[in-house]
Amino acid sequence: MKLKPITAWQLAFACLLTSQVATAQVDATVCGDLGTPRWDYRYATQAEHKEVEGAHFVPVVENLIRGNRGYLGGDLSYTLRASPNHHRALVSVMKWSEKLKSSRLPDMLYPAECYFERGIRYKADDHVVKLLYAQFLVSNSRPADAVKQLDLVVKMAGDNGFTLYNVGLLYSDMKNFDQALVYAHKAMAKGFVRPELRNRLEQAGRWLEPVKGSEPDATQAAEELPATSTDSAGEAEGSK
Repeated sequence: MKLKPITAWQLAFACLLTSQVATAQVDATVCGDLGTPRWDYRYATQAEHKEVEGAHFVPVVENLIRGNRGYLGGDLSYTLRASPNHHRALVSVMKWSEKLKSSRLPDMLYPAECYFERGIRYKADDHVVKLLYAQFLVSNSRPADAVKQLDLVVKMAGDNGFTLYNVGLLYSDMKNFDQALVYAHKAMAKGFVRPELRNRLEQAGRWLEPVKGSEPDATQAAEELPATSTDSAGEAEGSK
């Protein structure tokens, strides 16, 4: 099944919206109809991945070097229309937006944030898309919006220590060290131990060893940690 081509009026409409989406969460009225995606990134077969990735999401596209079948933005757009929750393509969109310091990416129909909204709308149970969206929001100095996504991620994470660890990393990015400590402990309790989050907390003077057999909540952690000044402010491949 061929994907529908982008029309000129859709492109013009998206350009008019660019300044409106920079500071507020986007929605379906801004980000367009999903059309008929080909596959869910999580469950696609190797052959299905190859069908799109072999032409439009090759390494030079993923690494933002150049396009393969056309312009770079065109290849990314095609990939994310075929699979709106394509984790690695979303990471590439995020990195490109950071690199250009813009929500408007060349030759892409929608502003960068829309691709996260579309991924969530396509598969609301994909917590990795929500985690990547939270990372995007943190990098765009929108901590309150990021926390909303992280709350949803945590509810979906269950016993996934890797996810809880990534949540902790994002809280540390926001300088919310109380919550970062909570999720560092939760990840450790699930058997997931990596040094980066602990190192960040130690450098900030906010690390505490977990109490054996318990996981502190944010209030408890805040009461036990020394006061510091508060600064204003990933699970897929390429995420934290």
